[in-house]
Amino acid sequence: MSLELDTPASAQPRGHRAGPAGGEKARRRSLTRLDLKFSPYLYILPFFVIFATFGIYPIVYTVWIAMTDRSPLNAETSFIGLDNFVRLIADDPQFWNAVYNTLGMFVMATVPQLVLAMMLANALNRRIKGQTFFRMAIAMPIITSTAVVALIFSMIYARDFGLINWLLSLFGADPIDFRAGKFASWFAISTMVDWRWVGYNALIYLAGMQAISKDMYEAAALDGASRTRQFWSITVPQLRPTIIFTLIISTIGGLQLFTEPLLFTSGPGGISGGSQGQFQTITMYLLDVMNQRFQWGYAGAVSLLLFILIAFMSLVNYLLARRISSDK
Repeated sequence: MSLELDTPASAQPRGHRAGPAGGEKARRRSLTRLDLKFSPYLYILPFFVIFATFGIYPIVYTVWIAMTDRSPLNAETSFIGLDNFVRLIADDPQFWNAVYNTLGMFVMATVPQLVLAMMLANALNRRIKGQTFFRMAIAMPIITSTAVVALIFSMIYARDFGLINWLLSLFGADPIDFRAGKFASWFAISTMVDWRWVGYNALIYLAGMQAISKDMYEAAALDGASRTRQFWSITVPQLRPTIIFTLIISTIGGLQLFTEPLLFTSGPGGISGGSQGQFQTITMYLLDVMNQRFQWGYAGAVSLLLFILIAFMSLVNYLLARRISSDK
């Protein structure tokens, strides 16, 4: 005869009673681990999809088309290797003229632009009357239409009735045809670029200056350092990342200069950059090759060389900025 003892429910093993609940907890823990592991990649996936579509694919397609004779005038496209690059580098003086013009206007516009922006930001970083008004005023050229800017400056630099030539006539100087001369046209276009982007860079520098600790300036002032000494010993070294950023952005924009010289052209010159190409930039030449001559493969080679030039100049500016800032 066996005796059966009733076991209270509270005395039963925990696992036996909580079996379904324990499985649910394990499943939730597994989902949490998967979420922590894979959700960051899902969040950044849209960026890489867009970047691959509008960034990587156009570059790959440009590399391919630059090695062909692709043209809407040709029934078939043939692979020609590096012939476009050889022709472009060795036997195309118009391309090198565009490179010369682009680099000239880049230097003439970028150096004064960043220097003036730094001086303007340093002035606005002090306590002056109407500080907010002046900080907002320097941003006005940024939101002004490029077409309007080009129209106004075209009138200012007009040969017959321009403001600049009128001022020169007051001193007995002969009028200057800013569209006919190479360096005169560079100067006119560079002032257009500077007027538009000095305020933009000044705001970036001003934001960087606002982030510098005031204690550093107070300590320097107690040591007898002048404002000029404080600027070169504190402000400039502390702004090194900001200076590098503006240098790289200005390099990219300067070497891709297109709208200002195009709108500065008057008459049938168009994208030729004047009667003798005196201010034709690389991007203008690229558009000329692609839309006027219909040489798409050759235009692809031009765009790749422009890409390489921008990358090289950005690297040079980055290294120079780091070297200068570290020496101070």
